Amino acid sequence: REEDYVKDLFLASTHDTLLFFTNKGKVYRMKGYEIPESSRQARGMNIVNLLQLDPEERVTTMIPLEEYDEELVLNFVTKQGVAKRCKLEAFKHLRNRGIIAMGLKDDDELISVMITDGEQDIIVASHKGMVIRYSEKDMNFKKGRNAGGVRAIDLEKDDEVVSMQLVE
Repeated sequence: REEDYVKDLFLASTHDTLLFFTNKGKVYRMKGYEIPESSRQARGMNIVNLLQLDPEERVTTMIPLEEYDEELVLNFVTKQGVAKRCKLEAFKHLRNRGIIAMGLKDDDELISVMITDGEQDIIVASHKGMVIRYSEKDMNFKKGRNAGGVRAIDLEKDDEVVSMQLVE
C-alpha cells in the first residue's frame, strides 16, 4: 500500500522468539515459524491477523531474540517522556494473549523499546526538537513488568516524545 513503509529490518531464524510491544504497553510473543511464509512480491499479512490485539492497539516495536540472555536489558520510553529499564528475563514466560510490559497513565503511549547490554547511552527526542542523552546505568531497574517508569525528559505542554535511539 502507498501509506506503508519499512521502519525496521532484521534477520531472524524460524526458531527465534519475536517480541511485539504495543502502544498500550503490552508485549506479545510469537515464534518465527508461526509467521506465514510468502513470496517476495506478496503484500504480506496485517499483524492483527497474527496477534490478538485490542482495538486501538498497534505494534510500535519488534525485537527478535535467539535466546533469553539474563544479562540483556530492555529500555522503554513513552510519549510523555517516561522511561523504564528492566531485565529481559522478566519477559521469559509470556502468554500468547499478551501481558503488560509497562504500566502507563491513561493518556500515555509506549513509543519505543530497545534491547541493550546495560552499558549504553540513550538519546530521546521530542516532536519540537528537544533531545536528551543519558547513560542507562543512571536509571534504576524496575522490578515488576507492569511498573511505571521515571522522567527521562521534561516536555512542554504540547510536546511529545517521538523517538529513542542508542548512541553508537
